[in-house]
Amino acid sequence: MTQPEEPELVRILAADGSLAPNPAAEPYLDLVNGLADSDLEMLYRDMVVIRAIDRQATNLQRQGQLALWPPSLGQEAAQVGSARAARAQDHLFPSYREHVVTRIRGVDPIGIIKLMRGLSHGGWNPTDPANGNTHIYTLVLGAQTLHATGYGMGLVFDGRCGTGDLDRDEAVIVYYGDGASSQGDVHEAMVFAASYRTPEVFFLQNNQWAISVPVATQSRSPLVRRGEGYGMPSIRIDGNDVLASYAVTRRALDEARSGEGPRAIEAMTYRVGAHTTSDDPTKYRTSEEEQSWAQRDPIARMRAFLEHRGAPFTLFDEVDAEGAAAADDLRVRTNELGGLERDSMFAHVYTDPHPLMDEQRRWLAEYEASFEGGTR
Repeated sequence: MTQPEEPELVRILAADGSLAPNPAAEPYLDLVNGLADSDLEMLYRDMVVIRAIDRQATNLQRQGQLALWPPSLGQEAAQVGSARAARAQDHLFPSYREHVVTRIRGVDPIGIIKLMRGLSHGGWNPTDPANGNTHIYTLVLGAQTLHATGYGMGLVFDGRCGTGDLDRDEAVIVYYGDGASSQGDVHEAMVFAASYRTPEVFFLQNNQWAISVPVATQSRSPLVRRGEGYGMPSIRIDGNDVLASYAVTRRALDEARSGEGPRAIEAMTYRVGAHTTSDDPTKYRTSEEEQSWAQRDPIARMRAFLEHRGAPFTLFDEVDAEGAAAADDLRVRTNELGGLERDSMFAHVYTDPHPLMDEQRRWLAEYEASFEGGTR
């Protein structure tokens, strides 16, 4: 049987950091050319700082401070570019590995730490303006695509998109992985998104491995074709090229918010670390494969690009110092965290105050008080 032809991906930066857009990137170069030096440096800064935070969090889990940590090592460009492409009014629905997406939108990384430590049911309040319309992590694989599509349908019903005002019309972007793309929830979300023409971008990070199952086993055809099957314009990008991620996502979100319906992006990247800290990738993949992808490291690529543009070396020292400081701050604050507050289990169960929650809270307080005198 003939294998389906691999679609061309959008690439703007070559692996060595040179500006070498391929033909598929031509329609997006105006968006890249509009970026100032400070914008380009910010993209680099985002990637470096989150990698330092990510490594610190991995170490904290190894030290027993966290129950689990899902590393994002290697996927920084896909996440940074897409998150910076979103406008302030947009809603972002992460999976559980999009640490830098949440940080860019204003979420304190300690919120993720609390979630992975078992001190929080969600990590942060998505309705708090300080968190930039960032919805909470979803550990149930693929469920966030349903949440995003439902929210996008609400935007359509409420007339909050499609007016032609890019600065006010809202859009939604949802993140998921190649493993989640095989979940029924994802396909149901795409059905409704296409039917209701939601202002939504499905952002698939193809990091090559669904825990220990390679993409080739999951799908006999490129994953980008799945969006096309639902009638969505779908684009494959070099997920280790932060400029491609930014430009393609920016265009896709603006098209979606303008009433043109949902879009799909497949970012070809690589999970350098383990699936989570409970995983051992040496059991199922080779060091040769890892070394091959290491040569396409997104941070090294962007640094080389900035160096070619004449960025001062002091910039890189400054960014490294900022990353180290952010990692140290996370370690200190993690070690200062206390236990779980008793009343937290009753919060956010219902939108409004509820007598059942009040009764259960009262009973628990009385039950714990019965031990204070040493009697039951």
